Amino acid sequence: MRKVITYNRKASHDYFLEERFEAGLVLQGTEIKAIRKGHAQLKDAYISFKDGEAYIKMMHVPPYEFGNRFNHDETRDRKLLLHKSEIQKLTQKVKLKGYTVVPTSLYLEKGMAKLEIALAKGKDLHDKRNAEKEKDAKREIEKALKNHY
Repeated sequence: MRKVITYNRKASHDYFLEERFEAGLVLQGTEIKAIRKGHAQLKDAYISFKDGEAYIKMMHVPPYEFGNRFNHDETRDRKLLLHKSEIQKLTQKVKLKGYTVVPTSLYLEKGMAKLEIALAKGKDLHDKRNAEKEKDAKREIEKALKNHY
């Protein structure tokens, strides 16, 4: 069973999300406690690759309120646990023009913190406008059908 902690709504607004992957997180002591309480943000977070390993940067996990002096740094780089073939595939795609890897959601599964990441291509301004128009049209149709019955 999944307990979703947070979504990155900005990712689907700014990017075309193409392929999704599930990654584990390497966390320090009080980080998992803060995440279990629902305190985490993916708003400005992004994924980077270094020496054949993936890291999430700028993911904000506030200090655990009952933590002591060993509390964690709020925006430290956290290592992602992915298969080697997935990391190689993602690094090859990122080297291509316009591709990036963004976190889409953070959730708990069987007590473990998991991060859903997506291979994404940036949207232009006119793409964002078209997506907004499509959403509005879909909403209007659903509203009309709801009132019709």
